[in-house]
Amino acid sequence: MGKEFSSVDPMYTESAEVTKSFDDDGRIKRTGTLLTASSHIITAVIGSGVLSLAWAIAQLGWVVGPAVLMAFSFITYYTSTLLADSYRYPGPVQGTRNYTYMDVVRAHLGGVKVKLCGLAQYGNLVGITIGYTITASISMEAIKKSNCYHKHGHDAHCSEPTYPFMIIFAAIQIVLCQIPDFHELSWLSIVAAVMSFAYSSIGLGLSIAKVVGGGDKVRTTLTGTTVGVDLSGSDKVWRTFQSIGNIAFAYAYSTVLIEIQDTLKSKPSENKVMKKASFIGVTTTTLFYMLCGCVGYAAFGNDAPGNFLTGFGFYEPFWLIDFANICIAVHLIGAYQVFAQPIFAFVEKSCQKRWPESKFINAEYMPFMGSHGFNTFRLVWRTSYVVVTAVLAMIFPFFNDILGLIGAASFYPLTVYFPIEMHIAQQKIPKYSFNWMWLKILSWSCLVVSLVAAAGSIQGLAEHVKTYKPFKA
Repeated sequence: MGKEFSSVDPMYTESAEVTKSFDDDGRIKRTGTLLTASSHIITAVIGSGVLSLAWAIAQLGWVVGPAVLMAFSFITYYTSTLLADSYRYPGPVQGTRNYTYMDVVRAHLGGVKVKLCGLAQYGNLVGITIGYTITASISMEAIKKSNCYHKHGHDAHCSEPTYPFMIIFAAIQIVLCQIPDFHELSWLSIVAAVMSFAYSSIGLGLSIAKVVGGGDKVRTTLTGTTVGVDLSGSDKVWRTFQSIGNIAFAYAYSTVLIEIQDTLKSKPSENKVMKKASFIGVTTTTLFYMLCGCVGYAAFGNDAPGNFLTGFGFYEPFWLIDFANICIAVHLIGAYQVFAQPIFAFVEKSCQKRWPESKFINAEYMPFMGSHGFNTFRLVWRTSYVVVTAVLAMIFPFFNDILGLIGAASFYPLTVYFPIEMHIAQQKIPKYSFNWMWLKILSWSCLVVSLVAAAGSIQGLAEHVKTYKPFKA
């Protein structure tokens, strides 16, 4: 009788098990889904800036304001679908993966454009993390001010320095920054997305209550703030520029789109899931932006504050204002991580490539069973980054104006120019064809918007510098 053989080769079984644990690029199998990707996008896009949209609509009016919101929602969604198709090269489904925005540009375009992309992307990410430190501290301060106004009256002097709150925010980030990479952030993004819905809904509800309740009559117009009544002609121009820029940048999440897509499972294909996530994210964002912006304008009119939760458009119920500001702070804690992780990954991978033998940079320690690995370089570098961004936030509390300038400089290349150019290269669209022409017109139009918004940001920055005093409340 011949020797019996098992119908399943043990070596084959072992190989299959290994294959199940890794993706086609040899990395540990990705587990991201439509839910986690949508959460990342909403966390990145719906910032506390949603509460300042009433001010932006007040500058533009009932006609231009909503039209600008809709226009940029379409532009952002369309270019994000182009960028999602560029994740793999040369094809959007079967090509080689690219892990960062710079990798994508290197694969499709190459040359000096890779360096320009890196400068725009990482400069913008650094600026956003500093801006979030400032914004979160303002929300924390607003909680203390709200209680003060409730106790001592609305005319009481309740100003507080924001620096202690920046230190608290930085201390929290130092702990969270030890999360190894983007793939471990899903739970934090989901919490942050829920927080953004919470404070946006509170702001919307308070605005509706103010409109329905009547009270002081407010003035709204088709063209927004009125020259000679609300402001001068030159101020109208500058504020219009700033408003258009604010709305354009409020939608931008292209700086982290590729990193988000790199967390997704390979089946169904990443580009299809990312397009659905982008649609959910942009549609949700537009709904909240439109409601908060338009209802907020109806509530406050041409005198709409820059932020009606931290700028005290509302004083009561104080406990609800407090809760909303807590939600803003929690959301920004999560959003900081979404924007900081690509910076951490870029620096750490560059250092590992430069010094592959260094134990300080590469050695991973496992202090507890089942825990994340502990890396000395990661601890030192990430802690230093958080401390430096917090110090810069303290030195330049008007950094949001600088952030507007950084946004103006990065919106066009990252959200519009590179996605369009890579789509043209990937699809081999003939020069001067109809598709080529309309893509170029879209690109040039957005360039004009960026230049106009940059001019508005520079003017606002110049005004703040005139009265600037370091470390003053």
